[in-house]
Amino acid sequence: MLTRLAFVASMATKLGDTLATEIGKAYGRRTLLITTLQEVEAGTEGAVSREGTLACAAGAIFLSVFGALSGLIPFQISTIMVCATSAFIATLLESVIGATLQRRYPWLSNEAVNIMNTALGATLAVAVRSLWP
Repeated sequence: MLTRLAFVASMATKLGDTLATEIGKAYGRRTLLITTLQEVEAGTEGAVSREGTLACAAGAIFLSVFGALSGLIPFQISTIMVCATSAFIATLLESVIGATLQRRYPWLSNEAVNIMNTALGATLAVAVRSLWP
């Protein structure tokens, strides 16, 4: 069960991140750097917008529910919430990594940060579910 939870959480994280990026760039009215809350241009590493953040949450919830409906994870509110919340938190932490480490180290590519993001979403979900059955 934990392996499937990790899989669904990693996919929920990736969908949430993709939606946050695309919706935030296209429709974000105000974009803020997550670490300082200073207004920055859309597309800046570590930037967040209300619209992108809501899209992230919606995507994480959608994919978590889909994972439960498809039988990959138990159809329980607690499992769905652990999965979606882990994905959401991981995506916010990816913005922190983008604002701090990625801006400082040019060799830290978007691909590397995305791998960290999806791994973090999976790890958080498994850790929380392991500690809170």
